[in-house]
Amino acid sequence: MKILVVCQYYYPEPFRISDICETLVKKGHDVTVLTGLPNYPEGRVPDEYRQGKKRRVLINGVKVIRSFEIGRGTNSLQLFLNYISFTISSSLKTLFMKEKFDVVLVNQLSPVLMGIPAIIYKRKHKKKVLLYCLDLWPASLAAGGIKENSIIYKVFTVISKWIYNSIDAIAVTSSMFNDYFRSTLKVNKETIYHLPQYAEDLFTENLEVTRSGKFNFVFAGNIGDMQSVETIVKVANILRDYSNIVFHILGDGSKLGECKLLSNQLNLNNVIFYGRRPVSEMPYFYGLADAMLITLKDNKTISYTLPGKVQSYMAARKPIIGAINGEANRVIREANCGLCCAAEDYEEFANLILKFCNSDEKEEMANNSYNFYIKNYSKEKFISSLEDILMNLED
Repeated sequence: MKILVVCQYYYPEPFRISDICETLVKKGHDVTVLTGLPNYPEGRVPDEYRQGKKRRVLINGVKVIRSFEIGRGTNSLQLFLNYISFTISSSLKTLFMKEKFDVVLVNQLSPVLMGIPAIIYKRKHKKKVLLYCLDLWPASLAAGGIKENSIIYKVFTVISKWIYNSIDAIAVTSSMFNDYFRSTLKVNKETIYHLPQYAEDLFTENLEVTRSGKFNFVFAGNIGDMQSVETIVKVANILRDYSNIVFHILGDGSKLGECKLLSNQLNLNNVIFYGRRPVSEMPYFYGLADAMLITLKDNKTISYTLPGKVQSYMAARKPIIGAINGEANRVIREANCGLCCAAEDYEEFANLILKFCNSDEKEEMANNSYNFYIKNYSKEKFISSLEDILMNLED
């Protein structure tokens, strides 16, 4: 198949869509990606991508077309301009795009507006579109603090309904998304495919286990408002007198500075911040971990999601300890691969850390984690399902 992929984010930005596209190429498909200029999560477009540079490149067999966009910056106005600038520039590119593709795939993170260029291509060339929904809209606005009775929320409700109803098929990462589409947005789709994310091959390889004589707990991923990483810092404060417990926090994002400040104010020496590290270093940190950590904000909308890090943690054969609600909480309990409590409940989260340290079931949790991943989330299963859906649309 000749596949056009639309996603505002692509390599070197740290999103799984890059691996998906490269894998599709290895499977014999011709893949072109329409994306923006790299600026996530730092918020600034690097100099090497400015002034029209690197607008058309080939990355591991994937043809990448980059549209102009304004960097995300550090405030809501800049983020809004970032969303709008990509939507407009990429829509213009699809409007004048002459190349014919068999099918279009939208890898829909935030914003939902990235579906608009695909709809324009669909209507011009009479091709079908699959939208792979990783972030629910307009629900993501509510999770970010926008009131549901505000004008902004109401406008994006109309836009979101139009986008979701204008494409031909929807795939979702979480089973709870299905209910939201049908009951809240009233999206009229006969079939909404359940297509949970997978972990890159890097995480399924045997990791070299590093033993330090301490219990090491690792969080890896974006550090934004939704991730509630400050919950981990508060846990570290409660457990500060346990010299054998250390928390390792990898990643970058809008709340990293606040988390570091909180740690400094509490004068903690059991929390280490590493910032954003290259993917090539992840095996070391995963090998270091006795268990991986996941936290999310106490928010109804965000509880619908199953963060991709869950699959990465499982693929690495690691127990998971979480302060989360909803889908992720359900999956951890179903897999029997760790311990979890309610989102933002840092006192109970601290108790779970101590319970894990004293548990005789660490190895069983680790094995359950990996076995559940292989059964439900393997990369082979994901790619095969994605190919089947796209081929059905092509027909």
